[in-house]
Amino acid sequence: MASAFYRQQLDRYPEAINYLGARGLRDPDLIRELEIGYAPGGSLRRHLPARGYSFELLRQVGLLNANGSDAFYQRIFPLRQGEHIVNLYGRSIGTAFPHRFLPGSKGGLYAWEKVRHCSEVILVEGLFDYIVLRQAGFHNVTSSLGTHLSADQLLQLYEGLRTVYLAFDVDANQSGQQAALQLAHRLGAHAIATRRVLLPEGHDPNSLFVEGGDALQFQSLLEAA
Repeated sequence: MASAFYRQQLDRYPEAINYLGARGLRDPDLIRELEIGYAPGGSLRRHLPARGYSFELLRQVGLLNANGSDAFYQRIFPLRQGEHIVNLYGRSIGTAFPHRFLPGSKGGLYAWEKVRHCSEVILVEGLFDYIVLRQAGFHNVTSSLGTHLSADQLLQLYEGLRTVYLAFDVDANQSGQQAALQLAHRLGAHAIATRRVLLPEGHDPNSLFVEGGDALQFQSLLEAA
């Protein structure tokens, strides 16, 4: 019910739509498919209690903070959808710490059910990396929601025989590429072929497309991996 409420808010707040556009997401059909929403703050504490959910329950699950305020205030919600909503993710559009989940596991790889039978899978760190690649026509992409993969996510990649393209960030401290190298070793130990996609210095897939990259350029990076 919280995620449905947030989806209803998105079109009412131009700052949220503008943020999505600035991050390269302009396809309204993809916004609906991914069930992206927005938390304007202050409204959820009225909406859900009016439908029988207590403040205490909302605090216990993490939707409200200790002060009773919306814990996801001013955050965009790419919701991880499988058959069920496992968790919610908030990406701040302001100056607050950018990433927030509800307490508990982040679950498996994002939209894994769409790619689990693909012989080649593109793995990215972030959801906006995922979004721009999907928008560009790459349908064999999934996200680990960070460089640290959970045990459940690793087990998903270990299923079957496939090639995994690791399109992690190329950041100044090399944390993304170091994580990709470590993951390549772990996958290789389970007979999973890996290819490290070397993006231009200082870029992740999202920034590459925001700054003018296109599907042909990214395809050439895949072929060079």
